[in-house]
Amino acid sequence: MTFPHNELAGYQGFEQGPIRPPSEAYSLLIRVTRNCPWNRCTFCTIYKTTQFSLRPVAHVIEDIDRVHRYLSGFFKNADASQPITRERAVAVADDIIPKDTMAFQAAYHWASTGMQSIFLQDANSLIIKPEALIHILRHLKKRFPWVERITSYARSRTIARIHDDDLGAMREAGLNRIHIGLESGADAVLKMISKGVDQATHIKAGLKVKKAGMELSEYVMPGLGGKALSTEHAMETAYTLNQINPDFIRLRSLTVPNQSCLYQVLAAGDFQKCTEIETAGEILLFLEHLNGITSTVKSDHVLNLFQEIEGTLPGDKPAMTGVIKTFLALPPADQCIYIVGRRMGILSQLSDMQRPHRYQKVQDTCTRLGITAENVDRFIDEMTKRFV
Repeated sequence: MTFPHNELAGYQGFEQGPIRPPSEAYSLLIRVTRNCPWNRCTFCTIYKTTQFSLRPVAHVIEDIDRVHRYLSGFFKNADASQPITRERAVAVADDIIPKDTMAFQAAYHWASTGMQSIFLQDANSLIIKPEALIHILRHLKKRFPWVERITSYARSRTIARIHDDDLGAMREAGLNRIHIGLESGADAVLKMISKGVDQATHIKAGLKVKKAGMELSEYVMPGLGGKALSTEHAMETAYTLNQINPDFIRLRSLTVPNQSCLYQVLAAGDFQKCTEIETAGEILLFLEHLNGITSTVKSDHVLNLFQEIEGTLPGDKPAMTGVIKTFLALPPADQCIYIVGRRMGILSQLSDMQRPHRYQKVQDTCTRLGITAENVDRFIDEMTKRFV
């Protein structure tokens, strides 16, 4: 199968998708597909008004080449020991590729942040033909041979259908980390949110990624089962991950935007959202049942109540669960203070409660806005929707 570089009909410049994992903040973003091929998860609003499409391979190659040309221009005749300033980058930009602002911004951002990793967009890049993805990966390594990590989102259902030899070839070509939105390992929850996958497929896909020699990040969404399925969600998700032993387990607490399908179910009374206290208890139950694995747990998202929950299993489990136990042992008024302070950015971790100035600032805010332990969840629901 050939991929001519000169077939650029319809190319309108460098493209970039709407999202990437927080851990890919310093990665070069290369858009391989547009939007999400599944696009039915009830909690997600990102792609609901868009259609999925595959980008022509030649367009992706041209994006890569444009970034390469910009970088070559930025660093030409430059002192390698000095950072590339924006002034210098802007001064040479139009002489390299006129009027492709997106490609310029991508190249300059990457040049400013170390140029160590690349993330393939959008929601499920591995859905394209294996030979097409391998061609793109090889071109990335040709243009940027120093890169340490090339990563992508992928759906478990897609991974489960890819032949092991093809996954191995992708790894050989440079793809060395996969991000999977597990969300839950409980079949009842997966069905409720229209995830389009079951527990068995999640496990199969995770094991295939590990067998291929790639790093695996699995994303878990505390609160996704609501009040009715909270315990099942925690226990079955822990069981699923225990079978896979991913490199990373990343927490992404549920929020329900008004535009989501799940909000309609919530408004109709058919889904009861967990309170912050209940979600904390669910995370504790989940962590306590992660056994026999060596994954690194991260809570690296603004929506999470406890961003300091981070460590490698099994040794760091007591410290991680200890944070939640300490929180749950607080008087309700102090739990309210922490919840509001964390969501407002005044408190970054539980130990900040010991800082009198910050504590007082949150307390004054609660008094002024009439926030109490009884109504704090209603207040927080509206606040967190801004981040989705």
